[in-house]
Amino acid sequence: MSQASALARITSDPIFTLFTKLLSVPAPSGYETQIAAIVRAELDALGYAHTTDSAGNILVRLAGRDSNAPLLCLASHMDEIGMVVTNIEADGTLRVTRSGGLYPWKQGEGPVEILGDFGSIRGILAMGSTHTATGTKAIEWPDVRIITGLTPAELAAVGIRPGSAGVPGREVCGPVILGNPADPLIGAWTFDDRMGVVALLRLLSLLHEKSQQAQRPTLIAFTVNEEVGGLGAKIVAARERPETFIAVDGSPMPPGAPLKLDGRPGIWAKDRLAPYDQALLRDLCAAARAVGTELQPVVFDSAASDASLVLAAGLTQRIACFGHVRENSHGYEVARFSVFENTIKTLFQFVTTWTN
Repeated sequence: MSQASALARITSDPIFTLFTKLLSVPAPSGYETQIAAIVRAELDALGYAHTTDSAGNILVRLAGRDSNAPLLCLASHMDEIGMVVTNIEADGTLRVTRSGGLYPWKQGEGPVEILGDFGSIRGILAMGSTHTATGTKAIEWPDVRIITGLTPAELAAVGIRPGSAGVPGREVCGPVILGNPADPLIGAWTFDDRMGVVALLRLLSLLHEKSQQAQRPTLIAFTVNEEVGGLGAKIVAARERPETFIAVDGSPMPPGAPLKLDGRPGIWAKDRLAPYDQALLRDLCAAARAVGTELQPVVFDSAASDASLVLAAGLTQRIACFGHVRENSHGYEVARFSVFENTIKTLFQFVTTWTN
């Protein structure tokens, strides 16, 4: 296969196409409206009934072949890390702090979009001149400002105020394809957790295409506000009380983690909040092997997922978290493209066969 044919195959793949669509809209925590509209449109096109609760979580209910089995919840969050306006200065410059785990050195200088009550504006994230004696200074959020070119009155007319959220300009977010087109890497500004959303939408698509049912009653949840404490997932779990809660999310690669960008998804064995259900981990690993791949177990000291946040709140009994392995977490992330297909195949196998 020529390089051109290989690239055409990737860019026409439904996974890549859907990811690109989701990446094209901003979705900082608390501002998931635009991405939620895309998710609902995809569900409508597939013919799935869905509801949206008052918090903004989108829910799809699958009856399951064994209607008496305990409820399984599969969840992916729609929000992304970002910035929040803290102050508007006299010249229209914005001061900001982080929303979720974003650091200014990860964001870097460049175009940003600030979401107001009545519209959005463009700005440039600025960190000042390097023509000083403090060029090696660690940059913190108090050192960062957004140049808008607008007056406070003009900002107010768009509804820009303290609490308005900001994200990188969509034109810098990707995705980009790199490496060997036969087995490429994909780079983008935070897969977290748009690729989890893609995985659940593709799971639903496969169930529809193959006329398959979930083995047990299953709740598919597209949640809000994960990056600021798993708030949407906690609301869902408190109301629905699933016995088992699985977050479909990525696995970052901190120093020393035994993870490879080789197409195998990662699965969390423990994080800073809780150990994961080891029997469930083994069942998910078995599902992966059944479809010709493997899961990479990993332990995290400083991460948490929707699943462990829900367990720590006492809202479920068994948890797992698995999905793509990604480098540069909470930044311009990189993953092996094949890992997304392997995640989806594992999900399909697990959901249609799991009886434990």
